[in-house]
Amino acid sequence: MEDRSLQRTALLVTTLSSLLTPMMASAVNIAMPAIARDFAMDAVSLSWVASAYLLAAAIFLLPFGRLADIVGRKRIFKIGTVVFAAASLLAGWSAEANAFLFARLVQGIGAAMIFGTGIAILTSVFPPHRRGWVLGINVAATYTGLSLGPFIGGLLTQYLGWRSVFLLNVPLGALILAAIWLKMPQEWADSRGEPFDWKGSLVYLLMLTAFMLGFTWLPRWSGLVLLVAAAGVAPLFVSWEIRHVHPIFQFRLIRGNSVFAFSNLAALVNYSATFAITFLLSLYLQYIKGFTPRAAGLVLIAQPVVMAVFSPLAGRLSDRMEPRLVASAGMGLSAAGLFLFVWLNSQSGLWYIVPALMLVGFGFALFSSPNTNAVMGSVEKKYYGVASATLGTMRMVGQMLSMAIATLVFSLFIGRVRITPAGYPLFLTSMRVSFLIFFVLCGCGVFLSLARGRMR
Repeated sequence: MEDRSLQRTALLVTTLSSLLTPMMASAVNIAMPAIARDFAMDAVSLSWVASAYLLAAAIFLLPFGRLADIVGRKRIFKIGTVVFAAASLLAGWSAEANAFLFARLVQGIGAAMIFGTGIAILTSVFPPHRRGWVLGINVAATYTGLSLGPFIGGLLTQYLGWRSVFLLNVPLGALILAAIWLKMPQEWADSRGEPFDWKGSLVYLLMLTAFMLGFTWLPRWSGLVLLVAAAGVAPLFVSWEIRHVHPIFQFRLIRGNSVFAFSNLAALVNYSATFAITFLLSLYLQYIKGFTPRAAGLVLIAQPVVMAVFSPLAGRLSDRMEPRLVASAGMGLSAAGLFLFVWLNSQSGLWYIVPALMLVGFGFALFSSPNTNAVMGSVEKKYYGVASATLGTMRMVGQMLSMAIATLVFSLFIGRVRITPAGYPLFLTSMRVSFLIFFVLCGCGVFLSLARGRMR
């Protein structure tokens, strides 16, 4: 028997959280030049405003997803909301760059608790025949947050200062907690009583941290050393997890389950190819085109608005036809949009930029909801938390890799200097090279998406 009241509450709570976190992330991108001025950050250091958050979220998503299956998905979700709001307060009060970046790390930990449980809660509450629809609404909320972020971030940065972007999260977090407290008494813990794999979690955290930092620190020797260390630890982690009775990650979800494996790989590639678009174009519009933060935010709204409009439709479509076909078509359209950005220059007009953003947004909408539906529909109920966290990890690692690629290109072409008018030609070159890399990645992702096999 379906509990419609519980379903509505769960959808409301997870939708609010899916609105909050991406709204903050996209708003921060608009505030980047203002943050750089206040803390005197160079181009490489500035990229860590996003990367610190993404690194923490990526490495903690899987452990918190597994922990949520054991102790309760709602419990971890609530704690994550508290941590996220508290870290936002700390970021808004930070007096110097290191304290600010630390607050971003803590914010990422809170986001990991939210991302690792939200989709799992929805999948626990709604039956399979309605799952694509509600996941589409959840994804639409994410893109609505991304849509509102540039506009709200631009307004707040221009009129109240960049710190207000972070302080806004505090009352929104309180609203989510109130909704959970008053309207969602039920808990979900389908693996209750099973032990938590602490050793595997520690090895996983160290391995992923070494990989992410190593990639970001290239081409320095320290980056190469960390990548080699991560590669050396990976076989040990896999060996431990296969032998453990209750591992942090069920490798059986990958072995013999091509839908789960290739859907997650496709998500990794897709986010690696698309996340840094807002970061690069925010800098381009404000530095090269001379836009105010508010005006830049209005331009960047084009992509997430299209995502928000079409995601529920794509989710419903994936309930009726093969998800891999819808998702693969979407990734192909995103690749086409990225190809248009390769040719950006100082003379490019909004007539060129906005349609390219809309094309990427439409492609992403077609990809995301069906791909999420494919992942969650390919596992047993007891693994919903791990599956949700795995997909979230792919998203966060992909976003981190996207920023790492942009950072690496900046390091090679610009170096550790602030972006000034004298360096604008090098900035444009590095931006176009980044978009070329992203186009190639997204093109390869189409084949990964098609390779997942049929669900029906």
